[in-house]
Amino acid sequence: MLKLTQNAFFNGETSALFTAQIAEQTRQFHQQIEGYKPTPLVSLEQLAARLGVKAILVKDESFRFGLNAFKVLGGSYALGKQLAEHLGVDISEIDLKTVSEKLSEPLVFATATAGNHGTGVAWAAREMGQKAVVYMPKGSPQASVDRIKGLGAECIVTDVNYDDTVRIANQTAEENGWMLVQDTAWEGYEKIPTWISQGYMTMAVEAQEQVEELGIKPTHIMLQAGVGAMAGGILGYFADKLGAENFKTIIAEPRAADCIYRSGSSEQGGMVAVGGDLSSIMAGLACGEPNPVTWPILKQCSSFFASVEDKVSATGMRVLGNPLAGDTKVISGESGAVTLGLLYMLASREDYAEQRQQLGLDKDAVIMLFSTEGDTNPVRYRQIVWEGMLDTAN
Repeated sequence: MLKLTQNAFFNGETSALFTAQIAEQTRQFHQQIEGYKPTPLVSLEQLAARLGVKAILVKDESFRFGLNAFKVLGGSYALGKQLAEHLGVDISEIDLKTVSEKLSEPLVFATATAGNHGTGVAWAAREMGQKAVVYMPKGSPQASVDRIKGLGAECIVTDVNYDDTVRIANQTAEENGWMLVQDTAWEGYEKIPTWISQGYMTMAVEAQEQVEELGIKPTHIMLQAGVGAMAGGILGYFADKLGAENFKTIIAEPRAADCIYRSGSSEQGGMVAVGGDLSSIMAGLACGEPNPVTWPILKQCSSFFASVEDKVSATGMRVLGNPLAGDTKVISGESGAVTLGLLYMLASREDYAEQRQQLGLDKDAVIMLFSTEGDTNPVRYRQIVWEGMLDTAN
């Protein structure tokens, strides 16, 4: 059901791209957006007691700008940086509501997405008075397509997987003179993916302030990865702020698209791609090629890599959505709940006792997780949480 490997390449070296100072700058940009407020950091005290750990803290991104997911943080910051560069001004001068007045005609932003990133780009483009064209891989849920179209963007579903859809978006953008806003990088295309990962650090700044208010420090940070854009930005911030040697980081991925796990398990620590359909309920994580911008920080500062079956995420969704008495309910989607599902499996099942000890999941453990999306696919959410789809007992 899950595979766990210790990162042999850990050296604790931080990245100049992902620092506490840069994170503060990204947060300042987001603070000036209408409707901004920090998302909750939920303490699941009863679940922590049940699993024998000190604290379980869940950053609930279902409240982010009313979009039910965190991705808008990266998309909006990247669009802001692109417009600032295009206009020759500092990003601090970019006001979402008035920036269109500085342009003779709207710009077109293109992207490929499994759902939430495209929603964020579409929303940011609409807020800035620009246009967006969003490409989605085959098998994408209609709910995600409708959500993106509802934000005024054009949405095109391809007949290929996520990584090939990225190539289509890139080619089409080049042919039409559009601006590509992609959260993964390749040779010659690193700047915008870096901005997107930096935008995600606003979550980390908020979480750090919130945990400081509680008077405790995280001993474990669990992050999910697709290409690793979010995981790299968040880990980069905490490694710079707290020191990577002062907490353990576990990176979790779906078994069908575990490119980060395979990269961390390789002999040389080089990036390893996963091909095929990449079929997983965790659509936002079903990416087969690591992001070269964030892979270095994941390689240098992650403690463990995990590859998990879809059932693990389904378990996390049910636990978060049906909490013990006294705990707050968290509506978490397939890509948001995988880390809680992994924690629950590791801490509650006797067949994982050795891994539990290796990770130090004991009475002193303070575990921070990021529920990166709510029920972005409501039909699938009900199938899993109500009807028992992907039950671990089966």
